Amino acid sequence: MTSPLKDPIVGIDLGTTNSLVAIVRDGKPEVLTTREGRRLVPSVVSFSGPGGAPVVGYAAKDNKVLDAERTVFSVKRLLGRGFEDMRSVLGGLPYEVLAPEEGKGLVRVRAGDKSYTAIDISAMILKELKVSAERALGCPVKRAVITVPAYFNDSQRQATRAAGRLAGLDVLRIVNEPTAASLAYGLDRKKQGLIAVYDLGGGTFDLSILKLHDGIFEVLATHGDTALGGDDLDRALVQVMAREMREMHPDHGDPLFNCQIHAAVLGQAEAAKITLSTGDRAEVGFSSGPYAGYKRVFTREEFESLARPILERTREPCLLALKDAGLKPEDISDVVLVGGPTRLSVVQQVAREIFGREPDTSMHPDEVVAQGAAIQADILAGNNRELLLLDVVPLSLGLETYGGLMSVLIPRNTRIPTVAREIFTTFADRQTGIDIHVLQGEREKVDENRSLARFKLGGIPPQPAGIPRIEVTYLIDADGILNVAARDLKTGNEQSVEVRPSYGLTDDEVESMLNASAEHAEEDVAFRKLVEARNDAEPVLRATEKNLPAAARLLPADEARAVEAGTAQLREAIAGNDADRIRQTCYQLGRLTGKLADLVVKEAIAQSGQTR
Repeated sequence: MTSPLKDPIVGIDLGTTNSLVAIVRDGKPEVLTTREGRRLVPSVVSFSGPGGAPVVGYAAKDNKVLDAERTVFSVKRLLGRGFEDMRSVLGGLPYEVLAPEEGKGLVRVRAGDKSYTAIDISAMILKELKVSAERALGCPVKRAVITVPAYFNDSQRQATRAAGRLAGLDVLRIVNEPTAASLAYGLDRKKQGLIAVYDLGGGTFDLSILKLHDGIFEVLATHGDTALGGDDLDRALVQVMAREMREMHPDHGDPLFNCQIHAAVLGQAEAAKITLSTGDRAEVGFSSGPYAGYKRVFTREEFESLARPILERTREPCLLALKDAGLKPEDISDVVLVGGPTRLSVVQQVAREIFGREPDTSMHPDEVVAQGAAIQADILAGNNRELLLLDVVPLSLGLETYGGLMSVLIPRNTRIPTVAREIFTTFADRQTGIDIHVLQGEREKVDENRSLARFKLGGIPPQPAGIPRIEVTYLIDADGILNVAARDLKTGNEQSVEVRPSYGLTDDEVESMLNASAEHAEEDVAFRKLVEARNDAEPVLRATEKNLPAAARLLPADEARAVEAGTAQLREAIAGNDADRIRQTCYQLGRLTGKLADLVVKEAIAQSGQTR
């Protein structure tokens, strides 16, 4: 029997639309009620309290229209991301999103006469959940497990952890939402199977493939889109309404340019979507204001025709995750739906078409993630030894090597926690420092991947190229957060960094990174082949150029001229883009310089003997 009243660890689902807090009592997960007596806390913050104090939850949600300029919602879409990342989302938000100075750092949102980061807003939501949990449990709550979308990158996970700390919580673990859902799903079933968790939230989509065997949940593969969710279905309705309102009242301009009207239209669209999850018709309209008289009815059929193209974007991540796991749709034993939008029949139909089987809708789509987080919290508390959770890295991690190549140390879908070590060396003579450029992505070219961090390891004794041995270690903890260390094996000098990038992947990068890897496979292979050929040939070229005076001195004139000509040909080949020519020219120069190398060594030995 578990007693949650002594230093409890709670599970939190920090959602785009709603957030929840849960705990395990007597072996069963339980969603805790809020101060308002409800289970869901709308992820909305309004600065409408006394003196502009923040109000969170339902009271704030009511202000989305009444006080739109000081009310912030859907902030999860901004968490850990930069201004350039957000351009495709900004048009759907009625509040103002501010670019950071000089295009660096985290975006901020304006609320009244102040601005806040997404971390600040998320911390306010988490603090409300913390207070609600303390009220429900009758004791202080200091520790938590928080869930994030599986496809959240490192900066988004770091931002989530930072928000937790700001709310006064020790975040013990960051858990992927689909994985948490599978924990709750499998708790009562305890069976073997291959589970596809189709997680469509308010702002993100994830598909995770898990293998369940005797209480062990192993994530085989994950894929997703951090810029796709139920909010996009709302926006589809908003665009139709805004167009019709402009046509009815052309003198009033675009209703989406007015913050308060935009919020009102968005609120009606969201309400219509919810109505159409169970009904066949939903009415929207305005009886007052500049667009008074606008009224229309959305039918379920019309809504589904708008939603279909958006939901079809979930198909490719599903198929790619299956491919990564080495499975076909027919291999899946269970398809579990997670997230409020999965109540919609059109979402269920799309999932049914993708996997060719009826999805499981038995779990409460809003509560299952929080329940799973509570189960993971219970495991960390040492109360549940029957379940084990094995998660994976969503995108490959590596570093930049000479010539602009990314060298992968940890491939995507590697189980975490994990550690990888590899030995690197210098490329130039007497090099006393080495730059470590940490990358994330699936392409061969550095520029096609995402830069996570840079740091420099100095203090390397000056030696010929290729002699120093630099050990680089990548360590990913159970939260999916990366620590990189570089150490000179000769001196023991070491530098390390916990990767804390200032912003995350752009929408296009998240959506197409793996697709681009497949589409540009031949191009990437050719690029790697070219760079590797250059990297192999350049030391040969440098060594030969260094010994050209010796060639003129030690070789017959015709052989010396041949070496000089071969050197020029290799220099020209390296400047070109033909990898085969570089390798062939390098091979030919090697044959020409074999005799020279022997003579140089003999001369050095003779000079050494004379010196003695």
